[in-house]
Amino acid sequence: MKSTGKYKAIIFDLDGTLTASDDTIIDTTIQTLKKMDLYKSFDMEILRGMIGHHFKEIFEKLEIVVPDMEAFISEFREIYFDFIDSSYIYPGVENILNKLKSTDIKTAVLTTKGNEQAEVIVKHFNLGKYFNIINGRIPGLPVKPAPEPLQKIISELGVTPGETLMVGDTEMDILCAKNAGTASCAVTFGYRSLEELQQLNPDYLVNNYKELEIILGL
Repeated sequence: MKSTGKYKAIIFDLDGTLTASDDTIIDTTIQTLKKMDLYKSFDMEILRGMIGHHFKEIFEKLEIVVPDMEAFISEFREIYFDFIDSSYIYPGVENILNKLKSTDIKTAVLTTKGNEQAEVIVKHFNLGKYFNIINGRIPGLPVKPAPEPLQKIISELGVTPGETLMVGDTEMDILCAKNAGTASCAVTFGYRSLEELQQLNPDYLVNNYKELEIILGL
């Protein structure tokens, strides 16, 4: 089915947009710190509110000293799937992806998670069949909110920034869209407050995927 809207590509963030993974991230973080003998109690809501940022920034905010960040990230990835059952797909995700698959609109995932980890997570939730591209953190390429990872996807999909909509739940996603010259859609059910999202002035603000379907004319 040919799409009726102006967008030819929809790019989705992962955590807080397609999947509710905050409990998994928090539990994995705690366990990793404990395994490395670095754990101290912290405000979990600060971590929840910073999901999407690099751990370096998160630990600076939490005042936790992690001498070897690469070792931490490696261990974090190693045990992440021990806690994956705490994550789930948001309501309406599969419905909108099914509808998009029946059109000529292309889709992709853009996340700050490691590229291989992102692919495994998408596969775990049986969502891989819906996406043309899954892009996580790639060595040598800046991460959101820098425009480069989104520009890479746009180029590979063969569309223009004006034909692209970035959907996400944090400032990383909305600013990435603005920096790359695409439209942006903030979802309110992720890891940032409504007030924080409104201050970013996204092109669209939705409370659920049904509202996004209406915007896209699905």
